Amino acid sequence: MPAPSPGRTLFFFEKPSAMRELKRFFRSPNTVCVAAEGHLLTAEEPGDVRPDWKPWRFDALPIVLDTIPVACGQNRSGQSHAGKLAAIREALSGVDRVIIATDPGREGSMIAWEVLEHLGWRGRVDRLKLGALDDVSIRRAFAGLAAEPDSGERDYAAYLEALCRQYEDYHLGLNGTRAISLRLRPAAFREPWRFGGVQTPTLAILADLEARIRAFVPQDFFRVGLHLGTAEGHALTLWHAPKERILDPEVAETIRAAAAGWSGPIRVEQKDVRRTPPRLFSKDTLARRCAKRFGWDPQHTAKLAQDLYDQGYLSYPRTESELLPEGQIGDATAIIVAVTGVLPELGPLFPPEQKPVIRRGKSGPYVKDPGEHHAIVPLRKVPERGRLTGDQARLWELVAKAYLAAHLPDGIDARTGITAEVGTPLGPKRFAVSGTVVRAPGWRAVYGAEADTEVDLVPGKARREEEASAARLPPVRDGEAAAATGAEIATAVTEPPRRITRGELPVVMARLVDQVEDPAVKRALENPANPNEPKGLGTAATRDTILPKLLKSRYVTLGTGKDPAVSVTEVGLAFIGAVRAVFPAYGDPVGRAVFEAELAEIGRAATRAEAERRAEEFRQRTRARLDALIAAIAGAPTIDLDPSLIPPGGPGGRDDRAPTPAMVAFAVSLAERKGVPLPRGCKSSMRVCRTFLDAQAGPRAQGDMEARGPDGVRAPSEAMLRYARSLAEARGIACPPEVEARFEACRSFLDAHAGRPDTARAARKSAAPSRGRGAAPRRKPAPARRQARSAGDRQP
Repeated sequence: MPAPSPGRTLFFFEKPSAMRELKRFFRSPNTVCVAAEGHLLTAEEPGDVRPDWKPWRFDALPIVLDTIPVACGQNRSGQSHAGKLAAIREALSGVDRVIIATDPGREGSMIAWEVLEHLGWRGRVDRLKLGALDDVSIRRAFAGLAAEPDSGERDYAAYLEALCRQYEDYHLGLNGTRAISLRLRPAAFREPWRFGGVQTPTLAILADLEARIRAFVPQDFFRVGLHLGTAEGHALTLWHAPKERILDPEVAETIRAAAAGWSGPIRVEQKDVRRTPPRLFSKDTLARRCAKRFGWDPQHTAKLAQDLYDQGYLSYPRTESELLPEGQIGDATAIIVAVTGVLPELGPLFPPEQKPVIRRGKSGPYVKDPGEHHAIVPLRKVPERGRLTGDQARLWELVAKAYLAAHLPDGIDARTGITAEVGTPLGPKRFAVSGTVVRAPGWRAVYGAEADTEVDLVPGKARREEEASAARLPPVRDGEAAAATGAEIATAVTEPPRRITRGELPVVMARLVDQVEDPAVKRALENPANPNEPKGLGTAATRDTILPKLLKSRYVTLGTGKDPAVSVTEVGLAFIGAVRAVFPAYGDPVGRAVFEAELAEIGRAATRAEAERRAEEFRQRTRARLDALIAAIAGAPTIDLDPSLIPPGGPGGRDDRAPTPAMVAFAVSLAERKGVPLPRGCKSSMRVCRTFLDAQAGPRAQGDMEARGPDGVRAPSEAMLRYARSLAEARGIACPPEVEARFEACRSFLDAHAGRPDTARAARKSAAPSRGRGAAPRRKPAPARRQARSAGDRQP
């Protein structure tokens, strides 16, 4: 690369929209700007590196590379990025400083650094950290750039962390998927068993919950009601419902009998209960709220938030934090004025003479260090009505209201509790009922009637049982005499744990600490560097990509409803069981979370040399784990799985088709000849029928299977079948059923009977479909090309 001329600076942006926003701040002729528009480089497939790595063969594993080879990528329209790379190469000529101005975070760092490394740039690099694209945030970012002379060194560490994540994803997906598919995958499952460092322990969380749900046995439990009449003539009902549920009906009856004869004073306690505003949104909690309220897929929410960030209406959205830095306290008034200008109905909540409520520390959003990126909030720049799409407007309003609520007073409820203590042969028992009246709505005025519907339960847990409450309580006095007018036993049934929903899964991955009960495990998941962000799986940027991978592999299915629940299939349970039997570490979510916390230390390195040392140690550790994984799989048995338990939905939906009559006839004849039962669904499911034929008609040799990949036995094409039938008709012979079911049998039949030219010519003529006048000539089909692809979790 030519020697740079002094004074020239290149700004490296991720998107043209951000470049346009920032170019307003510098008009120097010594400034050059380029925009990548995403990742310009892509990892090469193993078969492109070495042809002998293209076939799926166990004896070729592990496939290990010192570095992942990259090639020029393509955009979504299939156009090569070669032109962009060439333009950036030319722009770097004569430059002595590069300022990376991509989106903050590891992924943005990687987008720029991977290009600079690929093009051999060795000059000075600095990092402009843009938390938002409004004018105030941009000026702050430039001030931070001036105050941090080693920003490039620290950003290179973030890039190396992203590179190490990609390195592990690539190798685990490549080797783990091939090894497990070739050795452990049931014969009944004809697609790859996809394996990944993040998706596999995520599946383990869901599988453990699935096991608890399936093992759950409902139990009746009992609540005892005490009907009272007071001296003042009021009637009310109190309930005895202890935390330790009453499971014995005799115990319930003993308490009921004692309550039926009770009389004495009742106790009335009144107190004010303060309700603080909910936390601001992180990427995952925003996805959960949008799934619950709007039924959006988390990836749809992420795209909307990114679009609003690119337009300068929201702060950076790929964040794990729900907090704000204390340095932004001074922004509150200006942002509130801007937001209420778009939502004028909320303006009266913030009169000019009243300052916004500022909460610091544990009671509010403002802290000294909110983490790498602060919570998602609105900015001074607000959208004009009609400028956003419907979904964009709904998302912006949701975030804006959360910000407004965070700067309003607490809500205050007047809570009244009425209790009576009943003596029983089992000891004194407390009966109670409560009622709540809103004394001051506080922040809830932002939401109106919606405020009480925003309670988020812990995913994967059974619903909490609330204390008995009444919409309206009679005006009884503390110490007022009362007597039982009756007592009853109400029967309820215990509920299983709740399934995790699509919108909740990213939150579960981020907060494993909420899923465990063991205090020692909870301590292991704590994050001393940032207590508000415990250790979890994956990164905020990629957690919402894991569920689509699990669905594609048919490890899980989705239920119905606005925010559908996730269920684990028999395939998913078999897969995670096989992984845990062979290499338990990859099926341990907590162990993976701790491992990822160690990986994050690469990005926290203070110097480039320290980051490079940690990265090399991580790569060595990854290679050692790969060796251990392959060695463990080598001696493990194949998993047995009933074909009828495999859910439908293979590529293109082909598994939902009915088998051909010839396949069914062949399957029936095989079952009769071998004396085995015909599996359920064999006559209605192509998948079940083909699996039965694969198992009973003689599997291919292992080496042949490995050479051709994990797709199993092929069915003949329609053209082959037409040709085979016409050959059989021309020769006056029957077309065997296996010819219509198996590619190899059909090819052998064609090889044996297509030798005579006259017969072959007549067969081809009769097999050819008729073409109308002027029809284009038929093209000879190109041979199908199969390419083995790794199935790892990309999590830069």
